[in-house]
Amino acid sequence: MPRDRLPPLPALLAIGLVILLLAWLLLGDIQGFRDAPPEPPSAAEADAEPPRVEVALREAETHAPTLVLQGELEAHRTLELRARHTGRVAALPVAEVSSVEAGELLLEQAQEELPARLAQAEDALTLARAELAGADSLRQRGLISRTDYLRLKANVSAAAAELAVLRRQRDDTRLTAPFSGTLDRLDVEPGELLQAGEHWGRLVDDSRLTAVASAPQQDALALEAGQPAELRLLDGSRLSGEVSMVARRADEATRSFRVEVNADNPEGRRLAGASATLAITLPERRVHRLSPALLALNPDGELAVKHLDADDRVVQTPVTLVDADLESARVAGLPDTVRLITLGAGMVEVGEPVTPVTPDASEGNGEKPTSGTRNR
Repeated sequence: MPRDRLPPLPALLAIGLVILLLAWLLLGDIQGFRDAPPEPPSAAEADAEPPRVEVALREAETHAPTLVLQGELEAHRTLELRARHTGRVAALPVAEVSSVEAGELLLEQAQEELPARLAQAEDALTLARAELAGADSLRQRGLISRTDYLRLKANVSAAAAELAVLRRQRDDTRLTAPFSGTLDRLDVEPGELLQAGEHWGRLVDDSRLTAVASAPQQDALALEAGQPAELRLLDGSRLSGEVSMVARRADEATRSFRVEVNADNPEGRRLAGASATLAITLPERRVHRLSPALLALNPDGELAVKHLDADDRVVQTPVTLVDADLESARVAGLPDTVRLITLGAGMVEVGEPVTPVTPDASEGNGEKPTSGTRNR
């Protein structure tokens, strides 16, 4: 039987090396796993401190907000002049757009037959009174019945009433100014026939002006009569006044409240009918002045500001915008003393602990607070 041949030497060496390599991998890796020290924590795990935010300590201040409304100027008093008697225009003593005093004659109508009728009525009254006086003496002697006496007394009353009517008609032919002002319009000429009730002119008193505007529902509750106000005119001039009236009921169409502000017009400028801006000073409030960029909406859709509590946790408090301009906003609703998050508020959540950093501290240490946006 032939002798079995052994594998060539190179093949044996290769097989042995493979076996040794497998044994080393199995035994050496286990031993190394047992003896190797734990891996150091990663940079993210080592940096476990709360996120940094920039904060600023703010104190509340007293502020009198201003409500700005757009309105229109009206004359203090305006009267549409109408005839009270039918007759021709006899005289117009005052020219159009002239100043007049209270009681001054503005228009006179022809009296026509009124003087004759007045004389007749006066004579009738005189006769009726004489007849009644004679009846009084007869009544004392019982020579007149009670019915006849009452009839004569009624005649006196009727004659007196007729005379009063005619005198009123005579007075109605002389139309005078009920108050001082300007005869702003004159729509008739001498000789024209005016019917009773017909419009013939307009009297305006613009020694004082009334600015009329509409206040939104949310602002009307803060308005009261007597509050100081300023009227800003288109030419840049200003008039001082005060709120004279705030409507008790909102307009059904706009749901806004009518507001009136009275102001003197000492120079008698022609301003009635012009546009004006009303700046009404409201009662003082405790507010914080801050950048508009710090305002954000909370989950309920309310305007809110993020700040820190005593434990350096993030708090978001709803606020009321009192007024604002391009550089700052004034809000109410925050504690009198508050640590506002001025940088990094957009990177932290409500209730999250943070590391507060003041602007001076971050600059001195060469550190920057956690990057983020300003409450957007």
